[in-house]
Amino acid sequence: MLQRIQSIFLALAAAASFGALGLPFATTTQAVKGSMIFSDGAYSVQDQIALLVLFAVGGALSLAGIFLFRNRATQMRLSIFALIANLIGIVFGVIFFMQNSNDVGDNMIKDGMGAYLPIAALVFLLLAYRFINKDEKLVRSMDRLR
Repeated sequence: MLQRIQSIFLALAAAASFGALGLPFATTTQAVKGSMIFSDGAYSVQDQIALLVLFAVGGALSLAGIFLFRNRATQMRLSIFALIANLIGIVFGVIFFMQNSNDVGDNMIKDGMGAYLPIAALVFLLLAYRFINKDEKLVRSMDRLR
């Protein structure tokens, strides 16, 4: 059913994944010439196509998982795939940042809200998986009693 707690967690995970598409991960005080990710003064998902695809796939899988409430096994699989997509996106984001953070020079780098949204999506996906699994165990135990 759509009013289950895992649907809320999946919706929050989708919102966090899609929110990472619009908010910057980090910003500098001014644009850095010659930098791959800070050329406009902000490091966001749009700087790397891999990050854009991974977070969009993670959000889409989370959103699709909401409507698969009748098939809990598929819902669990989709939440795991969304979790993996977000985790790979976080790892790639950190790698891209570390490779290009030396180009900044004297400019200060401030972290943005976009850096924390993928982590929130991971937490929400783990909670959704836990509650989907709990529902599956409950249904199986009720089937044994019949």
